[in-house]
Amino acid sequence: MQLTHEENQFERKTFPITLVCDHIYFQQNIGSLFRISEAFGVENIIFLGKDIPLTPRKINKTSRSTHLHVPYTIIEKTAGLVDFLLQNNFEIIALEIASNSKPLKEVVIPDNKKIALLIGSEIDGISDELLKISNQIVHINMFGKNSSMNVVQAASIALYEITSF
Repeated sequence: MQLTHEENQFERKTFPITLVCDHIYFQQNIGSLFRISEAFGVENIIFLGKDIPLTPRKINKTSRSTHLHVPYTIIEKTAGLVDFLLQNNFEIIALEIASNSKPLKEVVIPDNKKIALLIGSEIDGISDELLKISNQIVHINMFGKNSSMNVVQAASIALYEITSF
């Protein structure tokens, strides 16, 4: 018998994880990122970019009202985000296929350090400027001809892996 939201036995927990969204603009993705962040106990979300479309009516369809429960911030300029992440001593983990990326299974989660999980735009991925400040760059091993997946699916897999430690 399927359990309701109230009946499930999952432990409520928040992890010291900030999901950093590098120029993500598709409203369905934004709503879904709130939903998956709430499900995995993400502390907060940072949206990088100008004019991020956070219209509640549009994102509510995919967020299922989780945008009301996950704190978020908008930082318009990459330099401002870089300063924030470095000043607050985050372990910066970029989710991107790069020449120096390693499989997600090999990610190292340091004790007692906040994590910034960087995910990239639907078109361009993570900017080189953000990749340069990343402590780790990880990718999801894929076995088909395609070398990319939807940003929400990728974030879901990464959050599952990171919160499993």
